[in-house]
Amino acid sequence: MADSNFIDYVKIFCHSGHGGAGSMHLYRAKYVPKGGPDGGDGGRGGHIILEADPQYWTLIHLKYRKHIKAEDGEGGSGGLRHGKNGEDIILKVPVGTVVKDAESEEVIHEMMEAGEKYILCPGGRGGLGNNNFKSATLQTPRFAQPGEDGVEGWYILELKLLADVGLVGLPNAGKSTLLSAITAAKPKIASYAFTTLEPNLGIVNYYDEQSFVMADIPGIIEGAHEGKGIGIRFLRHIERNSVLLFMVSALEEDIAATYKTLLNELEMYNPELLDKERVLAITKCDLIDSDIEKDLEKNLPKGIPHVFISSIAQKGLKELKDLLWEALHK
Repeated sequence: MADSNFIDYVKIFCHSGHGGAGSMHLYRAKYVPKGGPDGGDGGRGGHIILEADPQYWTLIHLKYRKHIKAEDGEGGSGGLRHGKNGEDIILKVPVGTVVKDAESEEVIHEMMEAGEKYILCPGGRGGLGNNNFKSATLQTPRFAQPGEDGVEGWYILELKLLADVGLVGLPNAGKSTLLSAITAAKPKIASYAFTTLEPNLGIVNYYDEQSFVMADIPGIIEGAHEGKGIGIRFLRHIERNSVLLFMVSALEEDIAATYKTLLNELEMYNPELLDKERVLAITKCDLIDSDIEKDLEKNLPKGIPHVFISSIAQKGLKELKDLLWEALHK
């Protein structure tokens, strides 16, 4: 993973700018020895703002940018001149990014809409100049407000992919092969476990120029919710999928048991995942004949629509798309 460009977790320290101090200034001119107060206000400190940008799909640009400090506001000056606001810092993040407090791990905000902006750390307000405090009983105030401090803290940015269909299966179940067969995505494919080390997204074209997004999640093994294998790192990406496509190889000894294992891992990680629509695809059916297929069908899990497919032989892919489309619109 050292050379991977897919980074879905970063921890950063953010510090917004301090507000500029208000000015304590009295007007003086050649023939006006005792002019009134004319101190300007201080400028606001710079905000640190998150912006959801659909052009970004990873947090790698923030991986080595651990400390982020916005500009302080300028102080006010005489002649009612206000200080300049500190420059804001805008951090672009992928749509689907979750912001957490690093200490409590409480979710602060979720960036769900393209173009959405969220002020993570507001800049300190600028102080008021002494001109704001003059009154009938205090005509020459000789004080002004200091600027407010900025906001600082450690934050966690965590990416959860936004996709319509998430592929769930053991390593080497054929998930990447399916993604490459029905989308334009080009994931790494090989005949050994854990070929996929990062999620891949692809767009599946359907009838009448309609489409949906499919996500290939790295393989899940038994015990993934406890940190075994690499699946735990990516289980959170399944949380945002509308439909879960369970993929089990036709070469598995017990398809129902494998499906139950996958289901159990999701339940142990987050029970709410079981509320999602599910479809079961029996993969690699080019390696079995129709008689074996009929025998397998007798012992498949009940209550879940299923289809026998072969991504290599292009078998059952149309039926699979139909099942997924139906599940997406339930």
